[in-house]
Amino acid sequence: MADEQTAAPDSTAVRVALWRALHVQVDPPPHVLEDEIGLQLADPGDGWRHRGDMDADATSWFRASIVARFIEDLVVEQAGNGVGQYIVLGAGLDTFAQRRPEIASRLRVFEVDRPEPQAWKRRRLTELGFGVPDWLRLVPFDFEAGGSWWDRLTAAGFDPDQPAVVASTGVALYLTKEANAATLRRLASLAPGSTLAMTFQLPLELLEEENRPGLQVAVNGARAAGTPFLSFYAPQEMLALAHDSGFTEARHVSASQLNQRYFAGREDGLHTSSGEELLVATT
Repeated sequence: MADEQTAAPDSTAVRVALWRALHVQVDPPPHVLEDEIGLQLADPGDGWRHRGDMDADATSWFRASIVARFIEDLVVEQAGNGVGQYIVLGAGLDTFAQRRPEIASRLRVFEVDRPEPQAWKRRRLTELGFGVPDWLRLVPFDFEAGGSWWDRLTAAGFDPDQPAVVASTGVALYLTKEANAATLRRLASLAPGSTLAMTFQLPLELLEEENRPGLQVAVNGARAAGTPFLSFYAPQEMLALAHDSGFTEARHVSASQLNQRYFAGREDGLHTSSGEELLVATT
């Protein structure tokens, strides 16, 4: 039906879910992240592995950046330290709550995303038998439509007086630098002991030479799709922004550090070098 098509998640969210499944299906073990639930949610049809953006060789370093589970490990660590709230900004087809219920059920998980694809996801979770337990709160909000995502979050049961872990992956790239700064200022007001993990994209000139054509293709494709990339950051620029926003501490986690942690010693050579790096900031 047409309204169902409109409500479906965007192509980026689906691509991320399929790359995670592709890692399990084509890369030899040990798998860094095992996630085929996103594939079940997306339900792309039998021929999905023949899509051009699913070429196992051409997309290997993009795929590696998607399955490096740094944020998931951070959430598990913080839950072990007693943090009880987890916010996922721009949740898309995130499946942490379904894959790791032994951890997620100890938290109150807030997934913030646009209303239409979130309603679609709620329906798919019900159809697949996962449902939406009370500790999982789906918070509808369109970042481009104005209004306050913070108000929506608190209305859904978020307690701003208690610490939280916040994940923002693949979001900063699509927002203006002014919008990113405003988001960081708001997140810096979280209760002491809160942690933000946020991905950001290096500008073309800071990438390794071999990775520049791939990013340029992605830039052109995003522009053609009407979802242009708006913000690129050098690591020092992102760290300065976090400090200026009010975070107590901030550190940069580079692609090379992710490779050392998750891909060292792999015989297949799988590694990340996409230029999408991480800011980890604490209040």
